[in-house]
Amino acid sequence: MSSRDEILARVRRNQPAARELPAVPSFDRPLASASAFKASLERMGGAFLDAPPGTDLERLIRKKFPGAKVICSATAEVAGDRPIDRVREPAALEDVDVGVVRARFGVAETGSVWLSEAELKINALGFLAQHLVVLLDPADIVANLHDAYRHRGFFEASYAVFLSGPSATADIEGVLIRGAQGIRSLTVVAAPRAAATPSGQARS
Repeated sequence: MSSRDEILARVRRNQPAARELPAVPSFDRPLASASAFKASLERMGGAFLDAPPGTDLERLIRKKFPGAKVICSATAEVAGDRPIDRVREPAALEDVDVGVVRARFGVAETGSVWLSEAELKINALGFLAQHLVVLLDPADIVANLHDAYRHRGFFEASYAVFLSGPSATADIEGVLIRGAQGIRSLTVVAAPRAAATPSGQARS
């Protein structure tokens, strides 16, 4: 028996009996509503837009960013100018004006959206684009971070990130600068999954 095996055997023989893990309380549970999410998001410097059923999402985004030359979309609901499946290298996203993605869920307590490699397709989209537009179904908003960390998305993803507004930094004098190290703006569009009109689809 090697020294390693001997040490591990001793650890197994002497370890205490297994115990059930304590239940983690949910603490106070604020309302998981779109209005609570919006208030938290705006406190963090983000913007919130409503997209009623039947909204042309691409038209809404182009109206919000009229000067955008390159819109790269990671969701089929918005065509954009550069489909993410045609991008081969993350560096190719360096000239993207607006990135578009649909969040798996949002957190009302912090105004955060949760994205994984499944939503972003290429993780760099969330950081190299000048502006990021995130589609969020209000039904996918959870109340707080305790609920968020119980979400099944965490158990399915290899990479995940919470975004709570645009990139921001402040110096010792308290001067706040947004967009210095990442996206210059974060816009969350409240768009139900089933009711959103895909780009280019005629509305009745």
